[in-house]
Amino acid sequence: MSQLNIAYTDGACKGNGKQGVSAGGWGVYLHYFNGDERHLWGGEPDTTNNRMELMAAITALEATPAQIPLQLWTDSGYVKDGITQWIGGWKLRGWKKADGKPVLNQDLWQRLDQLTQNRIIDWQWIKGHAGHAGNEMADQLANKGVDGFGDETLPNPIVHNDENFMINTPKPKHPYAYNTIQNPDYDGDTSRTNTDFWPILPKPDNRDAPERQLIMDTETTGFNEAGGDRIVEVGIVELVGRKFTGNILHVYINPEKHMDDEVIQVHGISNEFVSDKPKFAEVAQQIYEFMAGSEVIAHNATFDMRFLNMEFNRAGLSNFANSVKVTDTLALAKQMYPGQKNSLDALVKRLGVGQKDRTFHGALLDSEILAEVYLAMTGGQIAMAIDDDDTGGSNTRSTGSVFYDLSQYAGLLTPSESDIEADALWRAKVLS
Repeated sequence: MSQLNIAYTDGACKGNGKQGVSAGGWGVYLHYFNGDERHLWGGEPDTTNNRMELMAAITALEATPAQIPLQLWTDSGYVKDGITQWIGGWKLRGWKKADGKPVLNQDLWQRLDQLTQNRIIDWQWIKGHAGHAGNEMADQLANKGVDGFGDETLPNPIVHNDENFMINTPKPKHPYAYNTIQNPDYDGDTSRTNTDFWPILPKPDNRDAPERQLIMDTETTGFNEAGGDRIVEVGIVELVGRKFTGNILHVYINPEKHMDDEVIQVHGISNEFVSDKPKFAEVAQQIYEFMAGSEVIAHNATFDMRFLNMEFNRAGLSNFANSVKVTDTLALAKQMYPGQKNSLDALVKRLGVGQKDRTFHGALLDSEILAEVYLAMTGGQIAMAIDDDDTGGSNTRSTGSVFYDLSQYAGLLTPSESDIEADALWRAKVLS
């Protein structure tokens, strides 16, 4: 099953907007994909029920990691319809309704709108007070928020939290066990020692799903795996049915050898950073299980597959090459755009997708970029929802291109002198 957090939200209000006598509360019942739960509630004086419903939704988004899809259940048609139907028109009209009147609660709507950007959110309405356990729990929490005020008027909202989960994400009990959550304290800096990073190694829950694809990249200590070069980073993004599932695999590797400055200038991963990271053999089983049986998509796949085969062989997993189907987007690009530059950077510019900061060539970053490039090359549809229908909803965009069957290119993996030369020239340019 894909990663999916679930939130139930509710608002409550006594007096509903009557100055000096109203008190409101909001409640959020969170169920994280790993089984953990979190209860949040709070309240305000002199408020309305609609503001409390909005505050509940805002809190749910603030309390869940943006990289993991969220399904949010609310019994407020005002919130559900507002965020899924009305808000686009409001923004076009300068936060005015169709009748020209200002949108009420504009401050909260703008806050909610900002939190929804670049996230996968499945908004659902549920009938209130109908016996649904999640909604009933959110209602109880919202009433706690109200009860925290009684007849008092306090100047600032009060937020209570009876769980510690995800305030500081706990490090996995076993150093390199299956894990799906990154330490929020990790700042992404690989130029120095950083103990706040630990591997993201999910279980292959979607292995048997049809049309499962893994967009993959590696970073290495050099070009020659036969001469002793090793992998230092593996990044994988999972698609099922051409849709992002939210599952990623990301691990830095201690290569057990010193990296020269010339290599570090390319990927930005220092010797100090990887000094306390796992050796490939320590995470090989998890990586193998996640990848086996899937279509693996990489740019210049020959390079990555050579290194992965070498590493898995060293770890005693010698049948990796036969366990996956490989698609090389470089071979595909050469077929589609003959005589043109077909580096990943060139494809990003040509297709107008995946335009992210790429100062260094990180494996996960490049995998995320390649996923967008691949989808654009093979049909133009970039689906950002796990449970979307085929009607072309708001989370999908299409260029109208036709779909390309890539199976015919899967065998075009033999390294060529021109590919190696082009890669060497690019790296020389970067280092200059």
